[in-house]
Amino acid sequence: MRDHYRMYAAYNAWANRLVYAEAGKLEDADYRKNLGAFFGSLHGTLNHLLVADRIWLKRFTGEGDAPGRLDAVLHEDLASLRTARETEDARLAAFVDSLTEERIAADFTYSPITNPSLVTHSLRAALTHVFNHQTHHRGQCHAMLTALGGASLSLDLIYFLRTEGTEFL
Repeated sequence: MRDHYRMYAAYNAWANRLVYAEAGKLEDADYRKNLGAFFGSLHGTLNHLLVADRIWLKRFTGEGDAPGRLDAVLHEDLASLRTARETEDARLAAFVDSLTEERIAADFTYSPITNPSLVTHSLRAALTHVFNHQTHHRGQCHAMLTALGGASLSLDLIYFLRTEGTEFL
């Protein structure tokens, strides 16, 4: 399973680079325009993805900052948000690399922000959620980018595997 999650961590970083590159081509007003997504704009959604990863990595490792709100804005400008995203992607990949098969299969207990009660399930389920959550919101980002006239990105996992991710085939 660790190699499976290594693939997802590498894919995640690759797809984030593509989204951020396209977002960087927008005018600031478009980047911040509320387009009706759950977190409003590209700015809100990209911040949310960073917030969520920080929350999960704090739960997994006990280290790092974990915002107390899912809609927190950690960075007001795209450049610093992109740098923070790259750092978090590297941090997530390093965490996955540190795992053993036993730890992945072991129970994991945490308290959700939206419903502060203890939840226990396998770390495997939580890791799967983290990567699926990224894909879900990146899809929203893709829709917003194309609505604003940006390029239609090929973010499918298979495109990553055929290009930068051949080691995982």
